[in-house]
Amino acid sequence: MPSLIRFVIFTGFIVGMGYGGLYVLATYFEPEPKEITKSLRNVKLRAN
Repeated sequence: MPSLIRFVIFTGFIVGMGYGGLYVLATYFEPEPKEITKSLRNVKLRAN
């Protein structure tokens, strides 16, 4: 039984570290918005 409790505590610790890391990444590191342009093949523009 003590090995089961140790396993549950260890697994909870690893899950908590992962959750905390994701929280810090989502909170403190915002991505910079930038414009993306992509050319389309086989598309011709009509000049009016």
